[in-house]
Amino acid sequence: MTNKEIAKTFQFLGQIMELHGENKFKIRSYQNAYMTLRKLDQPLSEMSDEAISGIKGVGKAIAGKIRELVDKGEMATLERYKSQTPEGVQEMLGIKGFGPKKISTIWKDLGVESIGELLYAVNENRLIELKGFGKKTQDDLKEKLEYYQKSKNKYHYAAVAEIATNFWTQLKTALPKGGVHPTGATRRKAIIQDQIDLVVSAPESDVLSALNLLGATIEKTTSVYIKGQTAQEIPFFIYLCTPDKFGTCLFQTTGTADFLAALPSLQGTAYANEKVVFKALDLPYILPELREQAWAVELAQQDALPELIEVQHIKGVVHAHSTYSDGLHTLREMASYCKAQGFEYLGITDHSKSAFYANGLQVERVLQQHQEIDQLNAELAPFRIFKGIESDILSDGSLDYEEDILASFDFIIASIHSNLRMDEAKATHRLITAIENPYTNMLGHPTGRLLLSRKGYPIDHKAVIDACAANSVAIELNANPYRLDLDWSWIPYALEKGVLISINPDAHSMEGVHHIRWGVAAARKGGLSAQHCLNAQGTEAFAKWCG
Repeated sequence: MTNKEIAKTFQFLGQIMELHGENKFKIRSYQNAYMTLRKLDQPLSEMSDEAISGIKGVGKAIAGKIRELVDKGEMATLERYKSQTPEGVQEMLGIKGFGPKKISTIWKDLGVESIGELLYAVNENRLIELKGFGKKTQDDLKEKLEYYQKSKNKYHYAAVAEIATNFWTQLKTALPKGGVHPTGATRRKAIIQDQIDLVVSAPESDVLSALNLLGATIEKTTSVYIKGQTAQEIPFFIYLCTPDKFGTCLFQTTGTADFLAALPSLQGTAYANEKVVFKALDLPYILPELREQAWAVELAQQDALPELIEVQHIKGVVHAHSTYSDGLHTLREMASYCKAQGFEYLGITDHSKSAFYANGLQVERVLQQHQEIDQLNAELAPFRIFKGIESDILSDGSLDYEEDILASFDFIIASIHSNLRMDEAKATHRLITAIENPYTNMLGHPTGRLLLSRKGYPIDHKAVIDACAANSVAIELNANPYRLDLDWSWIPYALEKGVLISINPDAHSMEGVHHIRWGVAAARKGGLSAQHCLNAQGTEAFAKWCG
């Protein structure tokens, strides 16, 4: 088990113990273990019992449980609690914003033991009279449950990208005489996917034999498609076609219904090569990522398709955290790593003081960090560290810190992290107030969403983007695969208004810097070019933007 997997096991142990009303101090010790273990660089599997026991906040008892997980892949204490807890109740612990205490009340007072039963109870208004609930809480829970159910059996693009690539390349190797190519959401690099889509031109029997060799499970097969699961239990859907129709099939299965509906009528149906299909439509080739919405067809008809941004265009890492707040690596380590990866600069943006949960920087630590940045800049030149902060947008829309501290930063990313329960009017007003603050340079993850976990607060995107345009504020496309916020579908409007987009990894570790690739994949879907991407600009241009 990896350190993160071991840490999450302790997090789950603390939750399930709280569910059963166990000792608060023990629960806290397991929660602290989660926070500590997930930050360790050295694999626990390579450490001695003595070294594990010596980790601050671990001790002998927790060290013993870690050893169980390393050696056996499970922990007796957790297994005991799991045996006392219905699976459906355990599943409830995975719903964001729905804590163990409330789950315990519902389980013990109402006898609800599954998500389905809970949603039924909510629809029957059975939670209103329970202690700690009420109509507002019930309505909020109903929204969370419905979102959770819709999100089940779906995957972040980052979670399936490698599996999908390996699957289709292995299948291609197993079918040397046939055509094999990703299609659908897989090929469009959709940010959320529910299966791996492929087009294959080979005899059905040959495809089935190849899938069997790859350890796939077949659920259904016809002369037109094969449906099943990979060895990693990711669903797949294979469109079968003859070689002479391979291009047509690939074309027809890649784009969304909206995209295909905007195209002129296709003359003829049998094309072996997809590029010939576009020639038949009298259109330039449209990249798969752009085949989501009708506007890409309009641009193609005007011969105005953008040259899409590539990962190698990104010159600076903007939005990163260090051990000053909740990052895993020191400022020196983060800067040295970015330099070694070929980046020109790092915009360090640890959390501001109100983010106490993330060890946000009090004023004296801001000054300490700025002093260290000056020293490192002298040492690492021409690589440069820019003094940034991810300043919390407070409830009234103001920024964290007094003006003299705000003025000491090179740039400020303004983000909402607290009091997320807002209607559209409140959220929009709060964001625009922060955007209009003269110290705000960039708006961070505008909706606060966590894909497949938290919906995000509703905002008037046009009003927010308009405010950014009016105040020369850039907008972050947070590249963490759980966020990808600003959503790519709003990039065309932002570009229309002249707002720069910054593809930011929101890195909390050195490895987190590479989240940039997921942000680039999403940005390409919105038609973003390097010209309109803030951190595709070099050090001097970024410094000028900072002002």
